[in-house]
Amino acid sequence: MEQRNLGRSGLRVSLVGLGCNNFGVRVDQAGTRAVVHKALDAGITLFDTADVYGERRSEGFLAEALGERRKDIVLATKFGLPMDPEGRLKGGSRRYIMTAVEASLTRLKTDWIDLYQYHRPDPLTPLEETLRALEDLVRQGKVRYLGCSNLPAWQVVEAQWLARSGGLTGFVSCQDEYSLLARGPERDLLPAMQAHGLGLLPYYPLASGLLTGKHRRDGSTFAGTRLATTQVFKDLFVRDANWTKVEALRGFADARGHTLLELAMSWLAARPTVSSIIAGATRPEQIEANVKATGWALTPEDLAAIDKLLA
Repeated sequence: MEQRNLGRSGLRVSLVGLGCNNFGVRVDQAGTRAVVHKALDAGITLFDTADVYGERRSEGFLAEALGERRKDIVLATKFGLPMDPEGRLKGGSRRYIMTAVEASLTRLKTDWIDLYQYHRPDPLTPLEETLRALEDLVRQGKVRYLGCSNLPAWQVVEAQWLARSGGLTGFVSCQDEYSLLARGPERDLLPAMQAHGLGLLPYYPLASGLLTGKHRRDGSTFAGTRLATTQVFKDLFVRDANWTKVEALRGFADARGHTLLELAMSWLAARPTVSSIIAGATRPEQIEANVKATGWALTPEDLAAIDKLLA
């Protein structure tokens, strides 16, 4: 498994990471153990979860599956999204962060978090307050690196400026939706990340399965997948414009003796700033497929042709 630095930091992560959002909802504890152990065997070192994932069970499921192997991996989690029905336990305030990190450490059965990520911006809390609280966690040894997720480009730049001017620990990564079907970050976020040396951790790299190559426009292949059981994902991805792109991309891959999955993963691996591709899995065989799919070395001509297809 290829290892890359996370941005300009010294933290090394596997090119393919494991997204743990399915643990606790679509995958039970036995299934989690099977997926995690397969990922470890495949050389995956980055395991990405969040306090809210799996209806707040993912961190605990992951901890049980890792056991003594926790020390062998880069453990990433997030804070900021609501953890209670009333929406009081959320955000980026100092008060909440200090509570959230202790709860995550307990669920994860660990003394430290390798990458602690601000899950979503909190308009009610000054960004400097959030960064100063996170700085304290770094100084206490509870957190080793900081990342953000779903922050607009201007706020990422503001965070880096505040960190540098205030002598604080800055973010080393951004985790955002990015794929062949979702290229929005290329407008503002990726240039900002390149300027400030941040690494990108793309989520939804396979567009909830549309870029695996197994689905068809008529929906006959959705049974048992998130596209069949979760309306929000169906609304987000199942669109005529996406199907048109998927069919064109499948033809591009087929003509070159590759699969659509290989194209989707290898394209991300070739993009600037990408450090690790966060791909979820519900079965061990998906881990193996995702890891193998990054092996297509796309040429500049290939990349230009893909841009033309998607224009």
